[in-house]
Amino acid sequence: MKKRNLLAAASLAALMTATTANAAEYLIDTKGAHASIQFRISHLGTSWLLGRFNSFSGSFDYDAAQPENASVNVDIDVTSIDSNHAERDKHLRGEKYLNTDKFPDASFVSSSFSPDTDGGGVMKGMLTLYGTTKAIEIEVDKVGEGADPWGGYRAGFSGIAEIKPKDFGLTFNLGPAAETVYLTLNIEGIRQ
Repeated sequence: MKKRNLLAAASLAALMTATTANAAEYLIDTKGAHASIQFRISHLGTSWLLGRFNSFSGSFDYDAAQPENASVNVDIDVTSIDSNHAERDKHLRGEKYLNTDKFPDASFVSSSFSPDTDGGGVMKGMLTLYGTTKAIEIEVDKVGEGADPWGGYRAGFSGIAEIKPKDFGLTFNLGPAAETVYLTLNIEGIRQ
Protein backbone atom coordinates (compact mmCIF):
# COMPACT_ATOMS: atom_id res chain seq x y z
CA MET A 1 0.00 0.00 0.00
CA LYS A 2 2.81 2.37 0.94
CA LYS A 3 4.64 1.54 -2.30
CA ARG A 4 1.46 2.20 -4.35
CA ASN A 5 0.90 5.58 -2.65
CA LEU A 6 4.53 6.53 -3.30
CA LEU A 7 4.17 5.53 -6.97
CA ALA A 8 0.92 7.52 -7.28
CA ALA A 9 2.54 10.58 -5.69
CA ALA A 10 5.54 10.32 -8.02
CA SER A 11 3.24 9.99 -11.04
CA LEU A 12 1.21 13.01 -9.97
CA ALA A 13 4.38 15.05 -9.41
CA ALA A 14 5.67 14.06 -12.87
CA LEU A 15 2.36 15.02 -14.47
CA MET A 16 2.31 18.38 -12.68
CA THR A 17 5.91 19.06 -13.70
CA ALA A 18 5.16 18.20 -17.33
CA THR A 19 2.15 20.52 -17.36
CA THR A 20 4.11 23.34 -15.74
CA ALA A 21 6.97 22.84 -18.18
CA ASN A 22 4.62 23.56 -21.08
CA ALA A 23 3.61 26.97 -19.68
CA ALA A 24 6.15 29.46 -20.93
CA GLU A 25 6.88 33.03 -21.79
CA TYR A 26 7.60 33.75 -25.44
CA LEU A 27 9.53 36.81 -26.60
CA ILE A 28 8.07 38.21 -29.82
CA ASP A 29 10.69 37.76 -32.55
CA THR A 30 11.05 41.26 -33.96
CA LYS A 31 14.84 40.96 -34.40
CA GLY A 32 14.37 38.24 -36.99
CA ALA A 33 11.42 40.11 -38.53
CA HIS A 34 9.15 37.14 -37.86
CA ALA A 35 6.36 39.32 -36.53
CA SER A 36 4.37 42.23 -37.91
CA ILE A 37 1.67 44.73 -37.04
CA GLN A 38 -0.10 45.91 -40.16
CA PHE A 39 -3.15 48.07 -40.78
CA ARG A 40 -5.57 48.83 -43.56
CA ILE A 41 -8.13 51.58 -43.94
CA SER A 42 -10.41 52.40 -46.81
CA HIS A 43 -9.20 55.18 -49.09
CA LEU A 44 -12.23 57.13 -50.32
CA GLY A 45 -14.23 53.92 -50.46
CA THR A 46 -12.39 52.90 -53.64
CA SER A 47 -9.28 51.06 -52.44
CA TRP A 48 -7.31 50.06 -49.33
CA LEU A 49 -4.48 52.06 -47.85
CA LEU A 50 -2.04 49.59 -46.30
CA GLY A 51 0.70 50.17 -43.78
CA ARG A 52 2.58 48.82 -40.82
CA PHE A 53 4.44 49.75 -37.67
CA ASN A 54 8.10 48.91 -38.10
CA SER A 55 9.08 49.06 -34.43
CA PHE A 56 7.36 47.18 -31.62
CA SER A 57 8.20 44.70 -28.89
CA GLY A 58 6.45 42.38 -26.50
CA SER A 59 5.90 38.95 -25.13
CA PHE A 60 3.17 36.42 -24.56
CA ASP A 61 2.50 33.52 -22.22
CA TYR A 62 1.08 30.37 -23.74
CA ASP A 63 0.41 26.81 -22.66
CA ALA A 64 -1.32 24.51 -25.18
CA ALA A 65 -2.73 22.48 -22.27
CA GLN A 66 -4.33 25.57 -20.73
CA PRO A 67 -4.88 28.09 -23.55
CA GLU A 68 -7.44 30.01 -21.50
CA ASN A 69 -4.51 31.35 -19.44
CA ALA A 70 -2.76 32.88 -22.48
CA SER A 71 -1.77 36.53 -22.22
CA VAL A 72 0.09 39.09 -24.32
CA ASN A 73 1.73 42.51 -23.87
CA VAL A 74 2.84 44.59 -26.84
CA ASP A 75 4.42 48.06 -27.01
CA ILE A 76 4.29 49.92 -30.35
CA ASP A 77 6.43 52.82 -31.50
CA VAL A 78 3.77 54.83 -33.35
CA THR A 79 6.46 57.04 -34.91
CA SER A 80 7.53 53.97 -36.92
CA ILE A 81 4.32 54.07 -39.00
CA ASP A 82 5.10 53.16 -42.60
CA SER A 83 2.56 53.37 -45.43
CA ASN A 84 5.24 53.11 -48.14
CA HIS A 85 4.83 56.82 -48.93
CA ALA A 86 7.14 59.24 -47.07
CA GLU A 87 4.98 62.34 -47.51
CA ARG A 88 1.84 60.56 -46.32
CA ASP A 89 3.74 59.14 -43.32
CA LYS A 90 4.80 62.69 -42.42
CA HIS A 91 1.12 63.73 -42.44
CA LEU A 92 0.09 60.65 -40.40
CA ARG A 93 2.68 61.51 -37.73
CA GLY A 94 1.51 65.15 -37.63
CA GLU A 95 -0.87 66.93 -35.26
CA LYS A 96 -3.92 66.46 -37.50
CA TYR A 97 -3.64 62.67 -37.34
CA LEU A 98 -1.59 60.60 -34.85
CA ASN A 99 0.35 63.51 -33.31
CA THR A 100 3.35 61.30 -32.57
CA ASP A 101 5.30 64.17 -30.96
CA LYS A 102 2.73 64.07 -28.14
CA PHE A 103 1.69 60.39 -28.36
CA PRO A 104 4.70 58.40 -29.62
CA ASP A 105 3.66 55.09 -28.06
CA ALA A 106 0.74 52.67 -28.12
CA SER A 107 0.29 49.44 -26.21
CA PHE A 108 -1.94 46.41 -25.85
CA VAL A 109 -2.31 44.46 -22.60
CA SER A 110 -4.57 41.42 -22.65
CA SER A 111 -7.15 40.75 -19.97
CA SER A 112 -8.60 37.38 -21.03
CA PHE A 113 -8.51 34.72 -23.71
CA SER A 114 -11.46 32.56 -24.76
CA PRO A 115 -10.01 29.64 -26.75
CA ASP A 116 -11.75 27.75 -29.53
CA THR A 117 -11.13 24.12 -30.47
CA ASP A 118 -8.49 24.94 -33.12
CA GLY A 119 -5.97 26.68 -30.84
CA GLY A 120 -7.29 30.17 -31.61
CA GLY A 121 -10.01 32.17 -29.97
CA VAL A 122 -10.80 35.70 -28.82
CA MET A 123 -8.22 37.76 -26.97
CA LYS A 124 -9.67 40.69 -25.00
CA GLY A 125 -7.62 43.50 -23.61
CA MET A 126 -6.89 47.19 -23.38
CA LEU A 127 -5.42 49.16 -26.28
CA THR A 128 -3.83 52.50 -25.48
CA LEU A 129 -3.57 54.80 -28.49
CA TYR A 130 -3.42 58.59 -28.71
CA GLY A 131 -3.38 58.75 -24.90
CA THR A 132 -6.72 56.92 -24.61
CA THR A 133 -7.25 53.37 -23.35
CA LYS A 134 -10.18 51.30 -24.62
CA ALA A 135 -11.19 47.65 -24.54
CA ILE A 136 -10.81 45.77 -27.83
CA GLU A 137 -11.10 42.19 -29.04
CA ILE A 138 -8.70 40.35 -31.32
CA GLU A 139 -9.86 37.30 -33.29
CA VAL A 140 -6.89 34.94 -32.98
CA ASP A 141 -5.83 31.96 -35.10
CA LYS A 142 -3.02 29.67 -34.00
CA VAL A 143 -0.53 29.27 -36.85
CA GLY A 144 1.60 26.61 -35.18
CA GLU A 145 4.32 25.75 -32.70
CA GLY A 146 7.40 23.58 -32.56
CA ALA A 147 11.17 23.31 -32.43
CA ASP A 148 13.18 25.65 -34.64
CA PRO A 149 16.45 24.81 -36.48
CA TRP A 150 18.53 26.72 -33.89
CA GLY A 151 17.62 24.63 -30.87
CA GLY A 152 14.77 26.85 -29.68
CA TYR A 153 11.02 26.46 -29.55
CA ARG A 154 8.52 28.81 -31.20
CA ALA A 155 4.79 29.46 -31.30
CA GLY A 156 2.94 31.69 -33.73
CA PHE A 157 -0.45 33.35 -33.91
CA SER A 158 -2.29 35.66 -36.27
CA GLY A 159 -5.01 38.06 -35.20
CA ILE A 160 -7.36 40.69 -36.58
CA ALA A 161 -8.90 43.59 -34.67
CA GLU A 162 -11.20 46.37 -35.80
CA ILE A 163 -10.84 49.77 -34.17
CA LYS A 164 -12.58 53.08 -34.71
CA PRO A 165 -10.11 55.98 -34.48
CA LYS A 166 -12.82 58.31 -33.10
CA ASP A 167 -13.13 56.00 -30.05
CA PHE A 168 -9.56 56.98 -29.18
CA GLY A 169 -10.09 60.71 -29.67
CA LEU A 170 -8.74 60.86 -33.22
CA THR A 171 -11.07 63.37 -34.86
CA PHE A 172 -9.86 63.43 -38.46
CA ASN A 173 -12.60 62.74 -41.00
CA LEU A 174 -11.66 60.61 -43.98
CA GLY A 175 -15.28 59.88 -44.91
CA PRO A 176 -17.73 57.17 -43.82
CA ALA A 177 -15.82 54.38 -45.59
CA ALA A 178 -12.76 55.10 -43.41
CA GLU A 179 -14.34 54.99 -39.96
CA THR A 180 -12.76 51.62 -39.17
CA VAL A 181 -9.11 50.62 -39.15
CA TYR A 182 -8.34 46.90 -39.45
CA LEU A 183 -5.24 45.74 -37.59
CA THR A 184 -3.57 42.48 -38.58
CA LEU A 185 -1.06 41.03 -36.12
CA ASN A 186 1.29 38.21 -37.00
CA ILE A 187 3.14 37.21 -33.88
CA GLU A 188 5.89 34.59 -33.67
CA GLY A 189 7.48 34.10 -30.28
CA ILE A 190 10.62 32.35 -29.05
CA ARG A 191 10.15 30.42 -25.83
CA GLN A 192 12.38 31.81 -23.09
